[in-house]
Amino acid sequence: MRKCLIPLLFLAAGLGAAEGPRSPFETGAEPAPRGRIDELVFGKLKELGARPAFPCSDEVFLRRAYLDVIGTLPTPEEAWQFLQDPDPNKRAALIDGLLERPEFADYWAMKWSDLLRVKSEFPINLWPNAVQAYYRWIRTSIADNVPYDRFVREMLAASGSNFRAAPVNFYRATQSHDPQALAQIVALTFMGTRAEKWPKARLDGMAGFFSRIGFKPTGEWKEEIVYFDASKPPEPAVFPDGKAARLTSGQDPREAFANWLLAPENPWFARNIVNRVWYWLMGRGIVQEPDDIRADNPPANPELLAYLERELAASRYDLKRIYRLILNSQTYQLSPIPRDSRPEAAANFASYPLRRLDAEALIDAVCQITGTTEPYSSPIPEPFTFLPEGQRSIALPDGSIGSAFLEMFGRPPRDTGLESERNNRPSAEQRLHMLNSTHIQQKIQQSTKLRALFQGRPGGRPRDPIDRLYLAILSRTPTDEELRTAAAYFQSVPGNKWPAAVDLSWALINSAEFSYRH
Repeated sequence: MRKCLIPLLFLAAGLGAAEGPRSPFETGAEPAPRGRIDELVFGKLKELGARPAFPCSDEVFLRRAYLDVIGTLPTPEEAWQFLQDPDPNKRAALIDGLLERPEFADYWAMKWSDLLRVKSEFPINLWPNAVQAYYRWIRTSIADNVPYDRFVREMLAASGSNFRAAPVNFYRATQSHDPQALAQIVALTFMGTRAEKWPKARLDGMAGFFSRIGFKPTGEWKEEIVYFDASKPPEPAVFPDGKAARLTSGQDPREAFANWLLAPENPWFARNIVNRVWYWLMGRGIVQEPDDIRADNPPANPELLAYLERELAASRYDLKRIYRLILNSQTYQLSPIPRDSRPEAAANFASYPLRRLDAEALIDAVCQITGTTEPYSSPIPEPFTFLPEGQRSIALPDGSIGSAFLEMFGRPPRDTGLESERNNRPSAEQRLHMLNSTHIQQKIQQSTKLRALFQGRPGGRPRDPIDRLYLAILSRTPTDEELRTAAAYFQSVPGNKWPAAVDLSWALINSAEFSYRH
């Protein structure tokens, strides 16, 4: 590393690095409620004597919304267009546009595939044909905005071939087909609770609804039929609220359970999913952890949770309605810089929480900036899978297909469906990989896309090459101080300035601002 590159490291070291007359992270205006979410959040903060953070800047909102909604960075052109737009309603318009993009279905199919354990190999063993069918059904359901209650019912009551009736893979994608194990998966996925902690009698009562599921192979390799096996004797079935089910001998008890779970008055169904969506967008659940809802783990803001439940039911289980409510709230659009450092302020959403990018979004961002691709394959020969060049990580259909980078940066194995399987905690190994690996260095040094960006003319948009690099990597232009530091470094490099552009790109990609949601 050149000695004079050291100032660039300090310039791009973290979210607090760029202090001065114009902070790129917040507006400095006092936050004001925009709707019921903000009234409930700010009211709770007032009770605690906690001040919410200032509203985030347009630069921060732009990048945050892209990464949170579609798992993808804005292009330099998209960033510049948004930042120059004087329309006061441009944030709401951006949210609406992102919710309709194909990357929305890709990114949220990834999230749901983690939860629904979409994986060919051990210990789930769906095998490739079933994985492809299951993933396509999940992604299509998201793209078509299928009502959430219908999406769940199709899984709970599904029967047929796991190659052809994709929702039956919900029951296939388990480590055990024992009724108690199936009941635990249903409770975790659709009720947000860990039924293995229940009293045995309560778990056995719920297991009764899944005691007559049959599994049988066909003549096709790895295909399996999931069906209601009427030849099995019925087991006593008791709903989790303690009410015994009244089932006829020929009735599939899964249908009775689905009717109970999806009833508007059910206290579990809507609560679980709105809490998960809040967690996915805000980095912390109203009930935390989001899949550990129980009486002795109360919500931080019960009124907020109840409000979102009512809104979901009133919208006929339109999840995009919940996304819009949260994304348009002042609470979501607060700065990541807290004005109250107490844990109870963070637990009540006084600022937007910093968290590292998902492994998939991080490598996709590096590839987008540099115009490069990643090889993805299965380390186990059963799927015989090598994906075509240009495959985006957020659109990988199979948890058995990945890369060394994804494993290093904490992509979940999809073995249990627990949110804690994803590990976004930074490590020394990750840091050294970003700083020193030939993998990242070659992407930057050999990037024809960055070279073209550096050499291109502003054309009435960014004012100079440093601006264009900042827009591509951080989705903003540099502050005056950053611009002076970077310009001084460029001037210190004799002759061809491309090596200086490589160094600046490397410094920005290694900044906390790049690798974190903020």
